[in-house]
Amino acid sequence: MRPRSQAPARRRHSLTTAPSPLDPRPAGEHAAPAEPPVAAGETILELRGLEKRYGQVLALKPCSLSFRAGEIHAIVGENGAGKSTLIKLLTGVIRRSGGEIVWRGAPVALATPQEAIDHGINAVHQEVVLCRHLSVAANIFLGDESVRGGLLRKREMNRAAQVILDDMGFRLPATAELGSLTIGQQQLVATARASLRGTRFIIFDEPTAYLTRQEAAQLFTLIRRLKSEGVTIVYISHRMEEVFELADRVSVLRDGTHVGTRNIRETNDAELVSLMINRSLDQIYHKDKVAIGEPLIEARHLSGKGFEDVSLTVRRGEIVGLYGLIGAGRSEFALSLFGRNPKTAGEIFWKNKPVDIRSERQAIDLGLALAPESRRDQGLALNLPIGLNLNLPIYDRVTSGLTISRRREAEEADRQIRDLAIKTPSRRTLASAMSGGNQQKIVIGKWLAHGAELFIFDEPTVGVDVGTKAEIYRLFGQLLQKGAGILLISSYLPEVYELADTLHVFRSGRLVGSSGFHETSHETILAQAIGV
Repeated sequence: MRPRSQAPARRRHSLTTAPSPLDPRPAGEHAAPAEPPVAAGETILELRGLEKRYGQVLALKPCSLSFRAGEIHAIVGENGAGKSTLIKLLTGVIRRSGGEIVWRGAPVALATPQEAIDHGINAVHQEVVLCRHLSVAANIFLGDESVRGGLLRKREMNRAAQVILDDMGFRLPATAELGSLTIGQQQLVATARASLRGTRFIIFDEPTAYLTRQEAAQLFTLIRRLKSEGVTIVYISHRMEEVFELADRVSVLRDGTHVGTRNIRETNDAELVSLMINRSLDQIYHKDKVAIGEPLIEARHLSGKGFEDVSLTVRRGEIVGLYGLIGAGRSEFALSLFGRNPKTAGEIFWKNKPVDIRSERQAIDLGLALAPESRRDQGLALNLPIGLNLNLPIYDRVTSGLTISRRREAEEADRQIRDLAIKTPSRRTLASAMSGGNQQKIVIGKWLAHGAELFIFDEPTVGVDVGTKAEIYRLFGQLLQKGAGILLISSYLPEVYELADTLHVFRSGRLVGSSGFHETSHETILAQAIGV
């Protein structure tokens, strides 16, 4: 590990002008003065015909964009529109194929991540890429540790990290192991780490995907604070309400092309959606009318780890929504139904017959399917091809004895890729190479092939664009038409409000409210979830 005394000068708390509290160098021996700040409203970074080509495929077509110092500039677009490619180009992860990047009036290469960081360009990614086995403090100062006599100064690092977290308004313990925190809390740690790098230009990629309402409010406060100090914020989100709450300007990408930039006060949801997908807003939450049939699964006074005394029913042709803050017990309840976590009390009935689901295998054999909250960690084998992921639950069907039928294996995978419109050049492409929306389609597709009757979707549209959301919602309709039932868990209220035939609200592990389709207001549902 590199001693702190050798740490580069860029590592300074961006919310203050003081040097890092861990820097052991005598006064006056900190870094050379930083470059003078760019005046608020002036261009700090400009893209001139920037493009990225993979063979014959243009992932980003010649793109010209400018970003101003001290602005919050949102970027929206469908998965595959070029947003991820743009992030990688600006942070030095990949090299551009053409065009020019101008930083503070001078062309720059941005050929490596280190060069981007040296200029003050940083990113907070949707998927946290930190060390789960280390403490929060160790992750914040990762690669910039304080060392004395060859030993880490853990106590000093813990104290300094706690000061930083408290200053940012993040109520997190610096000494906790990162892996013990929720995904949302880990996201806040990643934000704290990024803001310590002398950042003048910071990209947030779907930062609230896993945050609670309170955590999102803390993040928004920090973003506004950074803006007031002249930091340029690039905010990438599929949640339009956040874009309109935070952004000064918004740029739209579609099919790798920049199709327009608008002042936020001069546009609206309908215009942005139209620019993104050439589709009207009222087509997104499409809900088919399906006759509701007999019960598929019923929980009676079910209790388990994280929830207590929950009773509800999911019937054929019905979407039952579970809403609540993260940690309210919704996912824990669903995992108990699916046999991953044991129940401690209550009964489960499958098609009106009592069952004791003790394992996931048993749940799958009955006809249950789970698309989990974290598709990357729990729903996919990322280092395996798309085709193999799609066929995982049905290899018994495409196998004769000990031999897999390559023809049937390929036919099943290609059918799901076609039916779900998964954007991939081949079934042999690794799942890790897919966008978030296409990864979610793979998770869903493998259960369609299995022939499940009850689908549990836990946060199915986290990190996917409005176009892919519409495709997933249409897929829900197809499942219902075939007689399936859906248990939909979502922290995004518009989603469950517009789709659920029956909506249950969780708080502190208990059901605190239930209503039919549009029987109550958003305000009432939020009040039930928050407890006011």
